[in-house]
Order: sequence, then structure tokens, then C-alpha cells
Amino acid sequence: MSVRVDVQPRLLEWAVERAGWDRETTIDRVPSFSDWVAGVKKPTLKQLEKFARDTHAPLGLMFLPEPPDETVPIPDMRTFGNKQVTRPSADLLDTIYLCQDRQDWYRTYVQTNDVEPPNLIPHVTTATPATVVARHMREKLDLPSLGHVASSRQQTIRYLIDRIEGLGVLVMINGVVGTNTHRKLNPQEFRGFALADPLAPLIFVNGADTKAAQIFTLIHEFAHIILGSSTLSDASTHLENGVHEEEWCNQVAAEVLVPLDALQHDFSGEESVEELERLSNTFQVSTLVILKRLFDAHLITWEEYRARYVTEQKRIGEILASQKPSKAGGNFYNTQLIRLSRTFASAVIASAMEGSTAYRQAYQLLGTKERSTFDTMASELGIA
Repeated sequence: MSVRVDVQPRLLEWAVERAGWDRETTIDRVPSFSDWVAGVKKPTLKQLEKFARDTHAPLGLMFLPEPPDETVPIPDMRTFGNKQVTRPSADLLDTIYLCQDRQDWYRTYVQTNDVEPPNLIPHVTTATPATVVARHMREKLDLPSLGHVASSRQQTIRYLIDRIEGLGVLVMINGVVGTNTHRKLNPQEFRGFALADPLAPLIFVNGADTKAAQIFTLIHEFAHIILGSSTLSDASTHLENGVHEEEWCNQVAAEVLVPLDALQHDFSGEESVEELERLSNTFQVSTLVILKRLFDAHLITWEEYRARYVTEQKRIGEILASQKPSKAGGNFYNTQLIRLSRTFASAVIASAMEGSTAYRQAYQLLGTKERSTFDTMASELGIA
């Protein structure tokens, strides 16, 4: 005889909301959900276990009298639509926890192996002019002009990753939770976060976002790291009355990627769609960033900027909505190394090979269960 259990309706609704399921998904995956919530039926223990597994909710929490108050474990500066974002999803929380675990391991590795500390810009606060920090950052990253550095946004991302990791910062870009392709991250919830640390600073960028957005987020989060600030952010280019630190990081990122003097020199004088696209391709950022920089350079008025921003945002949204989802492709190992950080993966593999880290733990840190995957990853990294 099946054992049926009592569960508070609010807990069931909390788990579904936390998983990001809409009504259609909920009905499709749990046909009895409405009956459970209404109290017409009770789930069996096995059904509840599956429900908790599918919604990525800890089973033990399903027996609480009311939903737990889950908070993001780092300062939350997201202000989508200039409003504070509240309840985090399971995907977001699990991604932060995963990165914190990796950071903890890497910090110990750095201490044990006398790895050089990060080579960042010292003594920076939000009182430091953004233009000054941007100039130093461009020097650190060896950025003459993005248009000359790389011919595509994907190449630009890889160039920036290599430079930032060369300074001692781990960079992880992933569009899913770990390696679970069924748990796609939502750019509307967050674009990235920074985990500051004297020895093992870490940047995470939401890889489900557009390439142009990833580039801006990467530099935005790097600015947080230079401040020594752990932060969850949306890295929005259009903030009105937002968090001061977020605005400062936006200013730094904008000046790094689209220096005003370069923009003024390159701008044709007409903010047409064609010109926005041309400048977007030149500087490897979105047309929305270009619009904001045109305003910063006093090349358009505030009223023109706001009107054009709304129009351009709608145009981009329509383009993205009309595009078919891209099929998975490319080299799995290259993708995985971008998800993990080449620096982090190299450290884990080297530590396992020399016997300092158990292979079982190494596999877990690298998101694999197969020795063959470990060996191929080592080969890709040139580790014998």
C-alpha cells in the first residue's frame, strides 16, 4: 500500500515557482498538482520524492509548515526595470553554490601551491573616477580597440577571458546549471555575479545571454572584482536611480569597451539603425550600449536617448524572438573549459595527477563521471 503524505499547498506552489515552471509546464509534468494543492488528493511519498527531484527542491523542505525564506548568499544588486528582484530560482542558487564550492577548492590550491596572487588595480573605490579605472583596466587587458583585437564577439569573449584569467581571476561562462542542459539559466533573472576574494576571485557570466551582453557583463563584473565586492547583478546599461556601485561598474565597463574619444571619432553624425549596427560591430557591444554612449558623449539629448532606447529595445526583442534556437554544437571540451575556467580545470587536473586531490573529487569539480572525459580535458589543456 502506498504511503501518502501531508504537504502544505504553499510548499508545493513555492517549489514550482522556485523551479521557474509556468502553469502549462506544471500540469504537463505533475498532472495531479491541482488536486494536491486543493487537498483533494495527497501525494504518495514516491510522488513527492520525484516532485522534489524535478523541481530541484530539497525533499526535507517539503515537510516544513511554510516555505523557507531563501536569500541569495551574496549582495544582490539586481534592479531589472529599476525594481529590486526578490525570490531567487533554484537554478540561480545552485549556480552560486557550485561556484562558491569551486572557489573554496581553488583558494586552498593557491595557498598550498604558492600561486602568485591576483595582479589587479589597487586602492580603487567607487569614488575613483570611472574613466581613470577604465584607462588602467584597458592597459591591464591590453585593449587598444576591440575592433582590432577580434573579428567576432565570440573571439572577443575568449580574448577577454584569457586576459582576465592571466591576471589571476577565474572566469566561468555557462548557460546552464553545471552540465545539466535541461536547466537553462534565465538572463532575465541575472546576467552574472562576482565572488571577490584576495586569492581566488571569480567571475560568472550567464552564457544564455547574447554575446554582446556577455562581453559587457564580463567587464562589469571585473569592475566589481577590482572593488573587492561580491555581487549578483543584472549589468543593465539603462539604470535610473539604481544602486550606486552598479552604476559605477556600468560606467567603467562602458568606458573600457566604448571609449568616448574613440566613439566621437568614429560616429558618422546620424543615429540611424544602420549606424548603430555599424558601431555595435566595431566596438563588439550591443546597440543599446552604443546609444547610451552617444548620450554620454552629448551626441544625443536625454529625450532622444530615452525614446530611441525604447524603440531599439523593441526592435532587438523582435529580432531575438524571430530567431530559431541554436542547436548544440562545437567541441564539447572547449565548451566545458569555458564553463569551468581553463585556469580552474588545469589546477584540478594537475592536483589530481600529482595525488593531492582524489580523482573522485576531481571528477565532481569538473562535472564529469568518466575517466575518459578527464583524460581528454587534460589533453586539451596540454597537461601530460
